[in-house]
Amino acid sequence: MIVLGLDTCLNACSVAVLQDGRALAHESEVMARGHQERLAPMAQRAMQAAGLGFDRLERIGVTVGPGSFTGLRVGLAFGKGLGAALGVPVIGVGTLEALGAEAEGLVFAAVDARRDQVYLQAFEAGRALMAPDVLPVETACARVAELAMGRSPTFVGSGGPLLAGVAPGARLVASEGADARIVARLAAGRDAAPPRPLYLRAPDARLPA
Repeated sequence: MIVLGLDTCLNACSVAVLQDGRALAHESEVMARGHQERLAPMAQRAMQAAGLGFDRLERIGVTVGPGSFTGLRVGLAFGKGLGAALGVPVIGVGTLEALGAEAEGLVFAAVDARRDQVYLQAFEAGRALMAPDVLPVETACARVAELAMGRSPTFVGSGGPLLAGVAPGARLVASEGADARIVARLAAGRDAAPPRPLYLRAPDARLPA
């Protein structure tokens, strides 16, 4: 199966092409904004590097959040539009799920959500121990301590430094965004279903009074 993986939810824009689980091309750029302008050219370059036309794609995987409201909508819109044009399924993958798959054992995918909050999800041996959630840092620390039970977990994502103090010996893995290769791999292994954005909280922007 040939899969295009996309991530635009956090502080990076990442694209990858996988064939039967093997990465043929991967490109990632760190950026706080500008995903909309960079995503299509990056996808085109990735397909060219893989030596494939877009008509060879059999599936598209895209992160659905949590993360930047604008960023996740950019990825979803591009993925859905491309999928509709090609007639291939578009599969949504949680941002925290993709981050959690970057490490083994007990893993906390944690993203700094600002406003003294953290997007958090825990995994062990690839199995989710909790649903993705947005929590005050203090509550997230208590959740980590409860699930870690004295063990030394791995934290993946920008929120790790905010939580690692409650788990002695914890390993920190910095990540500006999800790895599109992992997004593609996860998308290849699940049933097709329309992707839906996962926001977890209301947007920071407010309409003028």
